[in-house]
Amino acid sequence: MEMLHYDFMQRAFCAGGIIAIVASVLGVYLMLRRQALMADMLAHVSLAGVAGGVYLGLNPTITGIVIVVIGAVVVEYVRKAYNTYSEISIAIIMIGGLSSAVILMSLSKNVSTGFTSYLFGSVVAINQMELFIMSAAAVIGGIFFFLMRRPLYQIIVDEEAATANGLPVQWISLGFSIVTGMIVAAAMPIVGVLLVSSLIVLPASLAIRIASSFAAALVISMLVGVSGVFLGLTASYELSTPPGGTIAFVLLLMLILSTGMKRLVSAWKKGTQRKERGMENEKEQPARHTDRAAVTDQ
Repeated sequence: MEMLHYDFMQRAFCAGGIIAIVASVLGVYLMLRRQALMADMLAHVSLAGVAGGVYLGLNPTITGIVIVVIGAVVVEYVRKAYNTYSEISIAIIMIGGLSSAVILMSLSKNVSTGFTSYLFGSVVAINQMELFIMSAAAVIGGIFFFLMRRPLYQIIVDEEAATANGLPVQWISLGFSIVTGMIVAAAMPIVGVLLVSSLIVLPASLAIRIASSFAAALVISMLVGVSGVFLGLTASYELSTPPGGTIAFVLLLMLILSTGMKRLVSAWKKGTQRKERGMENEKEQPARHTDRAAVTDQ
């Protein structure tokens, strides 16, 4: 393929595949923990880190990861303070991140340079350093999910029971939030801050609807995430459209088409079952008439 002859497209496919795998797994856990908005909140918080990095002359991706990790730790403590209304913690941290980003952007004249690539994603924004940071975040996230797969599953099923069984739920939740922040910040160069939640939420939403088990949901989510990223990058290259928006749109189309196909298959199965029951009733009716006639003759 012609586009793979370019180094920046090779890096984009490599980075997109790596982030899609770990982000899709993260999405399943976030959906089942009813924390789908957490990825969106951390993405907005990362804006403050990116703006701060540009203002201080540091690597925006690294400062974004640092600020997102701090935001993930803070949101856990705020969530405890508002235990009954946990969604308030998301709103509070998001407001703090956005307000800080706006102030830093107004202080720096250079912050607008290249800032659009962090908002909407850009394949040319991925250099060797970005690829290394993404790979490191993906490896850390993969190790965390592999080692903590059973405790996380127990917490998802029943957090109170997991606490009663002696699991360090608070520390595991804190580690989960930190890993979430790292993955969100690492995905920024691909899909951008404003669309990063699509890479996490949409594959998991599709997988949860069609999967028959938790393990199947993880596998389907990864396959959908990688397919969506590769198709989105290809369409973006061919159509000269922004990669972040194209990837998000492709993932949304996949979700809509799979939902429609599932409904069609369910309707076809119900129709087939009704038809089979109708044929069985037609076969039983002559037999009943024969039995009644035999009883009448007797």
